Amino acid sequence: MKKNTKKFSLSCIRESFTEYFVANNHRELPSSPLVPVNDNSLLFTNSGMVQFKDYFLSKARPPFESAVTVQNCLRAGGKHNDLENVGYTARHHTFFEMLGNFSFGAYFKEESILYAWQLLTEVFDIEPEKLLVTVYFEDTESYDIWRKKINLEAHRVIRIGDHNGNRHQSDNFWQMADIGPCGPCTEIFFDHGPSVKGGLPGSSDGEGDRFVEIWNLVFMEYQKLASGELGKLPIPCVDTGMGLERISAVLQNVTSNYEIDVFKRLTRKISSFIDLDQSHETSLRVIADHIRASCFLISENIVPSNEGRGYVLRRILRRASRHAYKLGKRDPFLHKFVSDVVSDFQQPDQFVENLNLISETILMEEEKFSETLVKGLRILQEELEKSKTKVLDGNIAFLLYDTYGFPVELTADICRENEVTFNLEKFDEEMAKQKTRAKVASKFVLNEEVGITNHSSVFTGYNDQKVSSEILALFSKGKEVRRAKEGDQVSIIFDRTCFYAESGGQVGDTGIFNSSEATFEVLSTNKVGRAFVHHGILRQGKISLKQQMYGEFDLKNREMIKRNHSATHLLHFSLRQVLGSTVTQKGSQVDAKKTRFDFAYSKPLTGKQIEEIERIVNNEILSNEKTVMSEMPYDEAIESGAIGLFGERYESNVRVMQIGSSRELCGGTHVERTGDIGSFKVLSESGVASGVRRIEAITANAVVSHFRTIENILSRSCALLGATPINLVERIETTLTSLDKNEKTLAQMNMKSIKRQIKELIEKAKKNCEDEPFKIIADEIKHVSVKELREASDEITSGCSSSFTVLGCVFKEKVHVVVRVTSDLMDKLSADFIAKEMAIMIGGKGGGKSSFAQAGGSIPSKLEPALIKIKKFIFYKIRSVNEN
Repeated sequence: MKKNTKKFSLSCIRESFTEYFVANNHRELPSSPLVPVNDNSLLFTNSGMVQFKDYFLSKARPPFESAVTVQNCLRAGGKHNDLENVGYTARHHTFFEMLGNFSFGAYFKEESILYAWQLLTEVFDIEPEKLLVTVYFEDTESYDIWRKKINLEAHRVIRIGDHNGNRHQSDNFWQMADIGPCGPCTEIFFDHGPSVKGGLPGSSDGEGDRFVEIWNLVFMEYQKLASGELGKLPIPCVDTGMGLERISAVLQNVTSNYEIDVFKRLTRKISSFIDLDQSHETSLRVIADHIRASCFLISENIVPSNEGRGYVLRRILRRASRHAYKLGKRDPFLHKFVSDVVSDFQQPDQFVENLNLISETILMEEEKFSETLVKGLRILQEELEKSKTKVLDGNIAFLLYDTYGFPVELTADICRENEVTFNLEKFDEEMAKQKTRAKVASKFVLNEEVGITNHSSVFTGYNDQKVSSEILALFSKGKEVRRAKEGDQVSIIFDRTCFYAESGGQVGDTGIFNSSEATFEVLSTNKVGRAFVHHGILRQGKISLKQQMYGEFDLKNREMIKRNHSATHLLHFSLRQVLGSTVTQKGSQVDAKKTRFDFAYSKPLTGKQIEEIERIVNNEILSNEKTVMSEMPYDEAIESGAIGLFGERYESNVRVMQIGSSRELCGGTHVERTGDIGSFKVLSESGVASGVRRIEAITANAVVSHFRTIENILSRSCALLGATPINLVERIETTLTSLDKNEKTLAQMNMKSIKRQIKELIEKAKKNCEDEPFKIIADEIKHVSVKELREASDEITSGCSSSFTVLGCVFKEKVHVVVRVTSDLMDKLSADFIAKEMAIMIGGKGGGKSSFAQAGGSIPSKLEPALIKIKKFIFYKIRSVNEN
């Protein structure tokens, strides 16, 4: 029997896989982004086939018949979520690399299986006896290939049936969705030997680690219909996937992915830094995996936030920080290993270029989580103090975990220290609900309008304002119809259009389509597949399929959009000049009124930075450079210095827009010369998410209107203060100084009034209670704030021993009451009890401690009678206690 003696590094395996398929006439393609392009059905790219989905769905025709990729994948959110398993198993990761080869009609089952077997046994030199396979029980063709072509013994080709008799619900039958492409798959397993626990695939103990699935070959040959029946696909396709980390473990003769070369080096560095041995295996695995995943996510301009992909990144980083906390590491340190990930995992230039951004983002999140820990500890302590039982509600533990990112393990530890347990079943129940919601939200579904993607429109709008068109398809209320009448809201696809469809942040065109008997007003335009869809209202007449109409977009609206879009390019250029080349676009919205530009940056811009940005853009406008559009291959465009939006899917040939000093890939509409923009002004700069800033800006006539508005405000201000624009600031400063002086004088007079009232209250209390062992002060203090009311109660209590003090005021139309009880009287009647009684009388809520409490209400007229009543209440309550 052969023995695998080759020692493959992870990078060597990656290269060998690609070289093998390139030699077998496959097109090598780069990994698509972790954020799926034009696909809202997935949070993250979770397999190699995602970038080819349109080809499998026949929504687009592939420019090649076979391909090979090494795809970056993430499974840490939505339907495919391995996050909670990472660290506790030998195989789970958040981020991983998927090796895959794909066929779009070039070959099918036999060639796929032969390719896989040859690569594993001849190139990777794995002992054939160590391999076994599974096939779908009805896939006789694949079974026969393994038995007759590969010559595997019958016991090493395992037929897998349906789960619980449910048709096509099997580990060996793959389907993209409830409806759509599907087919059987064959999986190749590696046997680690009897020293590792686990049974054969398909057996009751098949989840063990002995037999590890290393490669899955999916044969998409059917189209699943709504009826559940299967129809044959016109062109069968192949989609395969092999986890790079798993095959590396096999080829490096280890049983855990975390024992392969790159992970072993990283965990050793982490344990050495924390000064621990590697016995803390689980936490070290978690930290190593999560640092790697975070680096890749941040390199694609994802930043920690409380929703969507940013929330997944936040959970990953906080889970890593929690395990660092368990290891006794309190100070931020995860960011120190970013460079190790880059060097060990040998990633592309984009990764290296963002090194500082990645480190800074991780450090910032570590520091924030440190604050969260403090907040979580405070909330938990309050809940423990309030709890009248020795059991903490599981809802509280889940709230801390889900809302504040507070580790449930830490909650359990603190509960144990306080001899309190928490309802783990309730926590698990809430967690299960959350996972169910996430699965439903992320389930892969086909585009609702997939039926209209068979149509395509020719776009003429770069050069033409008018077009003669034929109606290809009509839609009303979500359904395809043959005709429409006056007043109907419809969506129309024409064979030709000059209307720009919403794309790249630019809104779609508006305008009119006319015929001799109908007028259709276009309110918006978007694109579905290759079809331009015009949404609007049929203002008059009737229309039907095949009818000829004449379209014209709103030229004035288009011109304003063009100015704002070109200004957006210049804004992006200026941001990179002022803030550095690591600034990357996160999104934009360009319409006729303004431009909105989101970009990755960790802190607010200063006034000087905004001023410099405006100066650069306006200088570019003044230069009045001619806009140059070029079409060229994508790679050539990037080499020429053009900037593309990361994660955007571009055609093989792209449009490059040279607008002044800006050079970007863009399919939008633009001005002919930079001078056409007119002028540029930033309206606002703000934060929209952690690490993401937003600038809103205007151009041309909107700038004139903006300054006219400011000029009107300036004129009114001058008139009010009797000033001119030249000395307005000086007059405002003088006025403010005078106001400040008057406020201080008023405050001093008010304080004298408060002291006089306090003195009178104490004297009145002593006089009224001469024959009692205690004093009661219950009165309203006029013209004070809540803070001053509390201070007054302090002063009264300190100057009046054995006393009950109940003071009230009306501040900002709300009733406020403070209650103080001296220590010698608290056991007879507490401040908390008195405040609650007052709250009932003034129509509000109240409470506090035995010595001090507060109440608040919304009915000012009830304050005076309430104070009279509470004085009597206290008097009779104490007398009753004394008599008993």
